[in-house]
Amino acid sequence: MREWLTAAVDRHPSLARRLFDRLEPVHAVTYFAPEARAALDDLGFRGFWMGYFAARSAPLGPVPPEVVTAAFYSFTPQRVAKALPAAWDVASPADALRVREESAVAAVRRAGVTDDDAAEAAELAAKAARGADVGGRVLYAANRALAWPRQPLARLWHATTLLREHRGDGHVAILTAERLSGREANVLHAAAGRVPEAMIKRGRDYDDAQWQQCQDALCRRGILDAAGEVTAAGRQLKQRIEEATDAAALSAWEALDDSEVETLFRTLTPITRKVVAAGDVPAGTPMGLNRDDLDDDSAHLG
Repeated sequence: MREWLTAAVDRHPSLARRLFDRLEPVHAVTYFAPEARAALDDLGFRGFWMGYFAARSAPLGPVPPEVVTAAFYSFTPQRVAKALPAAWDVASPADALRVREESAVAAVRRAGVTDDDAAEAAELAAKAARGADVGGRVLYAANRALAWPRQPLARLWHATTLLREHRGDGHVAILTAERLSGREANVLHAAAGRVPEAMIKRGRDYDDAQWQQCQDALCRRGILDAAGEVTAAGRQLKQRIEEATDAAALSAWEALDDSEVETLFRTLTPITRKVVAAGDVPAGTPMGLNRDDLDDDSAHLG
């Protein structure tokens, strides 16, 4: 037991980032795949944003829009309030949960991933996802409280959802500690070249005035210069946030020993490659995914 604990503590936080790059595309089909959009439209949700807010917040239940604004962090209260609680007059959270899982599984299956392909990765990802601490992790905790699917592809998708929300909850806490709003963090992310500006404007619903307001706020703090470029202080802040997010996310993997982490890399990476190759998840996303490492299916722990 002591040897396992030492191995977990000694893992470099970059491991969490590499795992995120493999987990997130599997989860993210729920935002980009045509199956997901069609399923939410068929429930009666009006437009992309109502479906997005309904499906992602459904594990919380029909909570006030202020709760969703706080948990999601990167959207304005006005944007959330356009979708919620009106979405729950259209369909229930239980309906939204059902179709988001079914449509995500259909998208991953269309990418060429079978239940046999997913079985081992699903069990390891589920072991990690069930073992993480819920403290301060609201979206993770809400998803973890849901019933676990039995089908391997569904279990894998559900596990990736838990693990990405666990990471996201930690990221929000770190941004809050750095006095950086979610809206400002998106602008900094784009200015740092991690995601195209047009993509994140569309993906996080900014108009030009809102974008400029965030740029001005970052300029006043010396994070951006007058031309909207990241300053030295801004680069230091960005690096500090990324490193702290990885370090906070690493705790989700303590339930797996080193051999299990290596097996997860070996079994999950080919699945992620298939999902990426299907083309539903764009190369530039608000999540800032890195695809350069997906040809490597080793965790490099030894």
